[in-house]
Amino acid sequence: MGSRSGRFKYRFYPTPEQADQLNRTFGCVRLVYNRALDARTRTYTTERRSMTYVETSTALTEWKCTDELAFLNEVSSVPLQQALRHLQVAFAAFWDKRSRYPRFKSKRKSRASAEYTRSAFRWRGGQLTLAKMNAPLAIVWSRPLPDGVVALSTGEKITNPRHERADRRKLAKSQRKLARKDKVSANRGKARVKVARIHARIADRRRDHLHKLTTRLVRENQTVVIEDLSVRNMLRNHNLARAISDAAWSELRGMLEYKAQWYGRAAVAVDRWFPSSKTCSTCRRINPTMPLRVRSWTCPACGADHDRDVKESVRSWSRMSAGLSATLRRCPMIMVQARVSPARPRIIWPATVSTEAMIGSSGSANSRMCSEPRVPRW
Repeated sequence: MGSRSGRFKYRFYPTPEQADQLNRTFGCVRLVYNRALDARTRTYTTERRSMTYVETSTALTEWKCTDELAFLNEVSSVPLQQALRHLQVAFAAFWDKRSRYPRFKSKRKSRASAEYTRSAFRWRGGQLTLAKMNAPLAIVWSRPLPDGVVALSTGEKITNPRHERADRRKLAKSQRKLARKDKVSANRGKARVKVARIHARIADRRRDHLHKLTTRLVRENQTVVIEDLSVRNMLRNHNLARAISDAAWSELRGMLEYKAQWYGRAAVAVDRWFPSSKTCSTCRRINPTMPLRVRSWTCPACGADHDRDVKESVRSWSRMSAGLSATLRRCPMIMVQARVSPARPRIIWPATVSTEAMIGSSGSANSRMCSEPRVPRW
């Protein structure tokens, strides 16, 4: 079944001593990140070479030995090392031209965070104790931790809930109020919290919907076929960028992939250059062009009528299922197909979905391959 990994959010209420320790850790993480960024920038400016992660880690050890930064020893070393790793990831993204040059973290604007790996916390008896703390955190377990933690033919289409659009007016109003506040006033801080709460509400609703959808797809199907999309390039279309971001295709794919790994399912990505939209699923004729505004079409060779999204998903599944074993093809499969509506900047979110099970000659799906494991409730 493979290893299981995931991310779960829980609220906890630290004691005053724990809150002080966490605040110091947040400050030290921000300081180490900024000093390492400054060192790497100066190294490239003066020596015309890139400073590696190993060099920044050595520099961190030297900083701890100085009187000025001796307080770094008062917090766990793991979050400090993770800050250096995050900086390395940021530089890698910059070199690959996927993001801007790393920026310094601000005490006011940047998110206070620290990452603890397995060596920096203790999990015992259902209680979590972080490094440098004597007592476990008072966590509110809003849900239990998990234990051990397609061929489209019916044409079911899941529409985009448009979580961002529902709160767009309220968000814009709060942002205008924030812009009018004096930058050093306490009212600006209150206005900033209101904006942050609206953003959190949008993200929470979107994530909840994605979890429910992806869990259903993985539970009901043995194989999930995903269309490979270059979302980063699609966001360059300013007419569709907001709708695409609200649909969260990348997050949808990520959830499908790790949940498929959790539950022993197969997640397959179709080549983005495969001409599924232009191919007739009946006679397999490939049309030379197929503009995005064309949503339904008739094959000039065989006369078959096609819905662009449904047939594209059928063709994509047909191509991928050809390489699967006969036993796996007898199990329920699904093709997740992202759809863009060109008439207006609107996303029909996130996919064309069908839940038809591929039945073997015996008339029932293979019970051994298609048995449902225990699935956590989102």
